[in-house]
Amino acid sequence: MVWERFDRTTLPGAVPFARRLEGSLPCPPLSPPAGAAPLLRDGWLIEAAPSPRRPLWIWGAGHVGRAIVAVMAPWPGVAITWVDLGPERFPPTVPEGVTVLPAADPPALVPFVPKEAAHLVLTRSHALDLALCHALLGHGFDSLGLIGSATKWARFRSRLGALGHSPEAIGRIACPIGDPSLGKHPQAIAISVGAGLIRSWSGNKPLQGQGDAAA
Repeated sequence: MVWERFDRTTLPGAVPFARRLEGSLPCPPLSPPAGAAPLLRDGWLIEAAPSPRRPLWIWGAGHVGRAIVAVMAPWPGVAITWVDLGPERFPPTVPEGVTVLPAADPPALVPFVPKEAAHLVLTRSHALDLALCHALLGHGFDSLGLIGSATKWARFRSRLGALGHSPEAIGRIACPIGDPSLGKHPQAIAISVGAGLIRSWSGNKPLQGQGDAAA
Protein backbone atom coordinates (compact mmCIF):
# COMPACT_ATOMS: atom_id res chain seq x y z
CA MET A 1 0.00 0.00 0.00
CA VAL A 2 1.23 3.49 -0.87
CA TRP A 3 -0.11 6.75 0.52
CA GLU A 4 0.23 10.05 -1.34
CA ARG A 5 -0.49 13.22 0.58
CA PHE A 6 -1.37 16.46 -1.19
CA ASP A 7 -2.45 19.88 0.02
CA ARG A 8 -3.49 23.03 -1.82
CA THR A 9 0.10 23.95 -2.57
CA THR A 10 1.27 20.55 -3.78
CA LEU A 11 -1.82 19.19 -5.56
CA PRO A 12 -0.76 18.78 -9.23
CA GLY A 13 -3.00 19.75 -12.09
CA ALA A 14 -2.53 16.27 -13.52
CA VAL A 15 -0.94 13.37 -11.68
CA PRO A 16 1.76 11.73 -13.85
CA PHE A 17 1.38 8.03 -14.51
CA ALA A 18 4.77 7.33 -12.85
CA ARG A 19 6.13 8.96 -9.68
CA ARG A 20 9.67 8.31 -8.49
CA LEU A 21 9.99 7.34 -4.84
CA GLU A 22 13.08 7.94 -2.71
CA GLY A 23 15.97 5.65 -3.61
CA SER A 24 14.46 4.48 -6.87
CA LEU A 25 16.09 3.87 -10.24
CA PRO A 26 16.53 6.99 -12.44
CA CYS A 27 14.22 5.76 -15.21
CA PRO A 28 10.71 4.38 -14.74
CA PRO A 29 9.70 0.96 -16.03
CA LEU A 30 7.10 0.77 -18.77
CA SER A 31 3.59 1.80 -17.74
CA PRO A 32 1.00 -0.96 -17.30
CA PRO A 33 -1.77 -1.42 -19.87
CA ALA A 34 -4.78 0.92 -19.71
CA GLY A 35 -7.12 -0.19 -16.96
CA ALA A 36 -4.46 -2.09 -15.03
CA ALA A 37 -4.13 -1.63 -11.27
CA PRO A 38 -1.35 0.69 -9.99
CA LEU A 39 2.05 -1.00 -9.50
CA LEU A 40 4.97 -0.41 -7.17
CA ARG A 41 8.05 -1.49 -9.13
CA ASP A 42 11.75 -0.68 -8.70
CA GLY A 43 10.94 2.28 -6.48
CA TRP A 44 8.38 3.77 -8.85
CA LEU A 45 4.62 4.12 -8.33
CA ILE A 46 3.13 3.42 -11.74
CA GLU A 47 -0.42 3.82 -12.96
CA ALA A 48 -1.87 3.22 -16.40
CA ALA A 49 -1.48 6.26 -18.59
CA PRO A 50 -4.87 7.70 -19.52
CA SER A 51 -6.03 7.06 -23.05
CA PRO A 52 -6.09 10.20 -25.22
CA ARG A 53 -9.55 11.62 -25.79
CA ARG A 54 -11.00 11.56 -29.30
CA PRO A 55 -11.75 15.00 -30.76
CA LEU A 56 -15.39 15.32 -31.80
CA TRP A 57 -16.62 18.51 -33.48
CA ILE A 58 -20.36 19.02 -33.49
CA TRP A 59 -21.51 21.69 -35.94
CA GLY A 60 -24.96 22.91 -34.94
CA ALA A 61 -26.76 23.46 -31.63
CA GLY A 62 -30.29 22.53 -32.65
CA HIS A 63 -32.34 19.72 -31.14
CA VAL A 64 -30.21 16.91 -32.54
CA GLY A 65 -26.91 18.64 -31.73
CA ARG A 66 -28.04 19.19 -28.14
CA ALA A 67 -29.13 15.58 -27.79
CA ILE A 68 -25.83 14.25 -29.14
CA VAL A 69 -23.83 16.49 -26.81
CA ALA A 70 -25.90 15.29 -23.85
CA VAL A 71 -25.31 11.66 -24.81
CA MET A 72 -21.59 11.92 -25.63
CA ALA A 73 -20.29 14.47 -23.10
CA PRO A 74 -20.22 12.08 -20.09
CA TRP A 75 -18.08 9.57 -22.00
CA PRO A 76 -14.45 10.06 -20.87
CA GLY A 77 -13.01 9.06 -24.24
CA VAL A 78 -14.21 12.13 -26.13
CA ALA A 79 -13.32 15.84 -26.26
CA ILE A 80 -16.25 17.78 -27.74
CA THR A 81 -16.03 21.13 -29.51
CA TRP A 82 -19.48 22.54 -30.22
CA VAL A 83 -19.88 25.17 -32.94
CA ASP A 84 -22.77 27.38 -34.02
CA LEU A 85 -23.30 30.86 -35.37
CA GLY A 86 -23.66 32.73 -32.08
CA PRO A 87 -23.81 32.30 -28.29
CA GLU A 88 -27.60 32.60 -28.32
CA ARG A 89 -27.80 29.33 -30.26
CA PHE A 90 -26.54 27.28 -27.31
CA PRO A 91 -28.50 26.16 -24.26
CA PRO A 92 -28.01 28.11 -20.99
CA THR A 93 -26.24 25.12 -19.41
CA VAL A 94 -23.60 23.13 -21.29
CA PRO A 95 -22.20 19.81 -20.02
CA GLU A 96 -18.88 20.00 -18.25
CA GLY A 97 -15.86 19.57 -20.50
CA VAL A 98 -17.61 20.69 -23.69
CA THR A 99 -15.93 23.60 -25.50
CA VAL A 100 -18.53 26.00 -26.91
CA LEU A 101 -17.31 27.92 -29.93
CA PRO A 102 -19.64 30.58 -31.38
CA ALA A 103 -18.49 31.55 -34.88
CA ALA A 104 -20.06 33.88 -37.42
CA ASP A 105 -18.39 31.88 -40.21
CA PRO A 106 -18.01 28.23 -39.05
CA PRO A 107 -16.23 26.96 -42.21
CA ALA A 108 -13.42 29.43 -41.44
CA LEU A 109 -12.60 27.32 -38.38
CA VAL A 110 -11.92 24.16 -40.39
CA PRO A 111 -8.19 24.85 -41.06
CA PHE A 112 -7.65 24.87 -37.28
CA VAL A 113 -9.42 21.56 -36.60
CA PRO A 114 -7.33 18.44 -35.84
CA LYS A 115 -7.27 16.21 -38.91
CA GLU A 116 -7.97 13.17 -36.72
CA ALA A 117 -11.26 14.68 -35.50
CA ALA A 118 -14.68 13.19 -36.06
CA HIS A 119 -17.39 15.58 -37.25
CA LEU A 120 -21.16 15.75 -37.13
CA VAL A 121 -22.69 18.43 -39.35
CA LEU A 122 -26.14 19.27 -37.98
CA THR A 123 -26.81 22.95 -38.66
CA ARG A 124 -30.18 24.49 -39.50
CA SER A 125 -28.91 25.67 -42.90
CA HIS A 126 -28.41 23.39 -45.90
CA ALA A 127 -26.09 26.01 -47.40
CA LEU A 128 -23.94 26.01 -44.26
CA ASP A 129 -23.96 22.20 -44.14
CA LEU A 130 -22.70 22.13 -47.74
CA ALA A 131 -19.99 24.71 -47.03
CA LEU A 132 -18.80 22.70 -44.01
CA CYS A 133 -18.71 19.43 -45.95
CA HIS A 134 -16.78 21.15 -48.76
CA ALA A 135 -14.25 22.62 -46.31
CA LEU A 136 -13.84 19.38 -44.36
CA LEU A 137 -13.32 17.31 -47.52
CA GLY A 138 -10.47 19.64 -48.41
CA HIS A 139 -9.02 19.55 -44.89
CA GLY A 140 -9.22 15.89 -43.87
CA PHE A 141 -11.01 14.09 -41.05
CA ASP A 142 -11.39 10.79 -39.24
CA SER A 143 -15.12 10.55 -39.91
CA LEU A 144 -17.87 12.89 -41.05
CA GLY A 145 -21.58 12.43 -40.48
CA LEU A 146 -24.19 14.67 -42.09
CA ILE A 147 -27.80 14.84 -40.95
CA GLY A 148 -30.37 14.79 -43.71
CA SER A 149 -32.72 12.80 -45.86
CA ALA A 150 -31.72 10.61 -48.80
CA THR A 151 -32.97 13.39 -51.08
CA LYS A 152 -30.72 15.95 -49.40
CA TRP A 153 -27.76 13.61 -49.67
CA ALA A 154 -28.33 13.02 -53.39
CA ARG A 155 -28.35 16.79 -53.92
CA PHE A 156 -25.19 17.20 -51.81
CA ARG A 157 -23.33 14.48 -53.69
CA SER A 158 -24.01 16.29 -56.94
CA ARG A 159 -22.99 19.70 -55.59
CA LEU A 160 -19.84 18.40 -53.88
CA GLY A 161 -18.86 16.71 -57.14
CA ALA A 162 -19.34 20.00 -58.96
CA LEU A 163 -17.00 21.58 -56.39
CA GLY A 164 -14.26 19.19 -57.46
CA HIS A 165 -14.46 16.36 -54.95
CA SER A 166 -14.07 12.78 -56.18
CA PRO A 167 -16.80 10.17 -55.65
CA GLU A 168 -14.41 8.28 -53.35
CA ALA A 169 -13.89 11.33 -51.14
CA ILE A 170 -17.60 12.16 -51.07
CA GLY A 171 -18.34 8.54 -50.19
CA ARG A 172 -16.51 9.00 -46.88
CA ILE A 173 -19.38 11.19 -45.66
CA ALA A 174 -22.02 9.21 -43.75
CA CYS A 175 -25.48 10.46 -44.65
CA PRO A 176 -28.15 9.95 -43.49
CA ILE A 177 -27.20 9.29 -39.85
CA GLY A 178 -29.18 7.51 -37.18
CA ASP A 179 -30.85 4.13 -36.91
CA PRO A 180 -34.32 4.27 -38.58
CA SER A 181 -35.58 1.47 -36.34
CA LEU A 182 -35.26 3.84 -33.36
CA GLY A 183 -37.21 6.63 -35.02
CA LYS A 184 -36.41 10.27 -35.73
CA HIS A 185 -36.62 11.69 -32.20
CA PRO A 186 -33.43 13.66 -31.41
CA GLN A 187 -32.58 11.38 -28.48
CA ALA A 188 -33.02 8.29 -30.65
CA ILE A 189 -30.72 9.76 -33.28
CA ALA A 190 -28.22 10.77 -30.59
CA ILE A 191 -28.12 7.29 -29.03
CA SER A 192 -27.58 5.52 -32.34
CA VAL A 193 -25.02 8.04 -33.60
CA GLY A 194 -23.14 7.99 -30.29
CA ALA A 195 -23.06 4.20 -30.29
CA GLY A 196 -21.79 4.22 -33.87
CA LEU A 197 -18.99 6.64 -33.02
CA ILE A 198 -17.83 4.65 -30.00
CA ARG A 199 -18.03 1.43 -32.00
CA SER A 200 -16.02 2.91 -34.87
CA TRP A 201 -13.35 4.25 -32.50
CA SER A 202 -13.10 0.93 -30.68
CA GLY A 203 -12.89 -1.16 -33.83
CA ASN A 204 -11.26 1.39 -36.13
CA LYS A 205 -14.19 1.13 -38.51
CA PRO A 206 -15.59 4.10 -40.47
CA LEU A 207 -18.81 5.71 -39.30
CA GLN A 208 -21.65 4.53 -41.49
CA GLY A 209 -24.95 6.22 -42.26
CA GLN A 210 -27.75 4.08 -40.90
CA GLY A 211 -31.00 5.92 -41.32
CA ASP A 212 -33.10 8.71 -42.79
CA ALA A 213 -32.91 11.46 -40.20
CA ALA A 214 -34.75 14.51 -41.46
CA ALA A 215 -32.90 17.79 -41.45
